[in-house]
Amino acid sequence: MMIQRKVVIEELTQAIERSRAVALLGPRQCGKTTLAREFVSPNSVNYFDLEDMADLARLENPMFALGSLEGLVVIDEVQQRPDLFPALRVLIDRPDNKAKFLILGSASPDLLRQSSETLAGRIATIEMEGFSLGEVGMKNLDNLWCRGGFPLSFLADSDEQSVFWRKNFTRDFLERDLRQFGLQIAPEAMGRLWKMLAHYHGQNLNASEIAGSLSFSSPTVKRYLDVLSGVIFSDGRYLSK
Repeated sequence: MMIQRKVVIEELTQAIERSRAVALLGPRQCGKTTLAREFVSPNSVNYFDLEDMADLARLENPMFALGSLEGLVVIDEVQQRPDLFPALRVLIDRPDNKAKFLILGSASPDLLRQSSETLAGRIATIEMEGFSLGEVGMKNLDNLWCRGGFPLSFLADSDEQSVFWRKNFTRDFLERDLRQFGLQIAPEAMGRLWKMLAHYHGQNLNASEIAGSLSFSSPTVKRYLDVLSGVIFSDGRYLSK
């Protein structure tokens, strides 16, 4: 199954036309890289994947590596090199600049702050999520509800493979991603809270009851809920299941 992400593509196309830099932000595995590769080939000199050691080496001197490029330049996983933002600001402001920049990254508080402060007035921000019902169609409502909107989960060959992917994604999120967001919360504690919250689906939340079941204090539960609301959902849409 091939899902056409027409709305996001149109939004991104318009942002690139209007702005010198565009940040495409969203959770890991939501499809940012796949979308960016519709604009710039990963084999192009204008494509940088900062999880690739070769591309990291190319950007050892960012002014030299980026300064002569023309057209759209993609920098994927930009959170790996937040020090690139000052160089991007200098390049964007050059009178002879012939490049535009599409930067991809997770919507972490640090990255959002860094981009908004360093590239203020120069960058447009688009937040991306997993598949929506409008993209997959009503005929796939059950799959979307059960598997969630992350592409690799939704498009898995079987329900078993989808469950396997989600379990691994959840583990990685709790053990790695939360720490990258600067949140020093024990994965085991957050995992227990996450499971407890799943049992409250469709009910009024009772923080005191959850606190008693998990041996947390009520203020701790409320603080963890604020963390999950801010990091996972951001604008209310990120994690569907």
